[in-house]
Amino acid sequence: MAIVVIGGQARKVGKTSVVAGLIAALPEFHWTAVKISEHGHGEAWGISEDHDRSGETDTSRFLAAGAARALWVRAGSADLANAVTDLKARLAGAENVMVESTRVVKFLRPDIFLLVLDPGNPDFKESAREVITFADAIICSETAGTTRSADKPMFEVRPPSYVTPEIVDFVKAGIERTARQEFRKYGKG
Repeated sequence: MAIVVIGGQARKVGKTSVVAGLIAALPEFHWTAVKISEHGHGEAWGISEDHDRSGETDTSRFLAAGAARALWVRAGSADLANAVTDLKARLAGAENVMVESTRVVKFLRPDIFLLVLDPGNPDFKESAREVITFADAIICSETAGTTRSADKPMFEVRPPSYVTPEIVDFVKAGIERTARQEFRKYGKG
């Protein structure tokens, strides 16, 4: 199972669009999609499964794009570790997992971590600052005024399109690399 995490600098930078776009572009990976939100609505944390394919909520957008399953995790910072422990159990048997969250990389080691940036958005959450060095690549809605990183790829996108063929190829290559490593790890190669 490959785990792909899509994080972002803040709300409304295109994370859900990237997740939905990758699910639609890579249907052969039979995704279980997960959205992690900070608001708990009075509960310590919770996980629910969405079955609605209307596209009206983020998780229903994942299903409409072709995800096999869509889960919504709600957890505050103090409860995220417990929520991720439960989430891992619920992901048993999933072929591949795509998670929309920035904070989760502290508790769940992804095979691929993409970070979405929007230089036009002045908000830059501390959680994104803490994990930006772990990103395998940056997806940027515009590159003017941004510094290109010498150590990781940067993909420029033009909203409303948040996924390019280059991003799809990057993710697909990362998943295939993970599969080869797992194949060798378990003595099958």
